[in-house]
Amino acid sequence: MKKQFRSDDQERRARQDPEKILSSVGLKAGMVFVDMGCGDGFFTFPAARIVGPAGTVHAVDINPDAIGRLREQASREGFTNIVAEAQPAEKAVACKGCADIVFFGIDLHDFADAGQVIRNAKVMLRPSGRLVDLDWKDVQMDFGPPLAIRFSIEKARRMMEAAGFRVLSVADSGPYHYLIIASP
Repeated sequence: MKKQFRSDDQERRARQDPEKILSSVGLKAGMVFVDMGCGDGFFTFPAARIVGPAGTVHAVDINPDAIGRLREQASREGFTNIVAEAQPAEKAVACKGCADIVFFGIDLHDFADAGQVIRNAKVMLRPSGRLVDLDWKDVQMDFGPPLAIRFSIEKARRMMEAAGFRVLSVADSGPYHYLIIASP
C-alpha cells in the first residue's frame, strides 16, 4: 500500500501530520478505528496503514461522492481493511462496542447534531476505547471555518461529558488545532 497524496492534501499536511496525530492518540496495529466525517480519507488512509491488515477502519461521511472517491482510492491502492459508508453521522453506528478509537478530524462543528454524534460514538466504543476530537481552536484565522461555528475546548468538553464521557486530556495540536481524548 503506497502513499499517494493529492495537492490539497499537501497543503493540509503542512499544518497537520496525520500519522503523527494518530500515533499520538495510541492507534496501533490490529485496532478498530472509526473516522467520522472522513471526507476523501485524509486520516482514513494513514489509519488503515497503521492498523494494518489485522485491523479495520470504518470511514463514514455524509457525502456519497467523497465516499466514492475514497472507495476508488482504497481499491486502487489495495486496501482491504477499509469499510466506507455514506450516511449522516447522526445516524451512523459503524459497529457496536467494537471500536478502539472513534475519531473526529476537525469536523465536530460540521455535524447537524454534534451531541447525537458523540452519543453514537459511545455506542461504537469498547469500554477501553477512546473518543478523539481534533478540532480548530476558537480564534480568528485567515483560513478554516468561520469563528462563529468553531467549538471552544470547553464547549466540546461539555458535550462529551453530557454524553457520559470522561475527558482524559486536552492538548494543542500545532498552532491551529486542539486535541481532546475522552473515555466512555
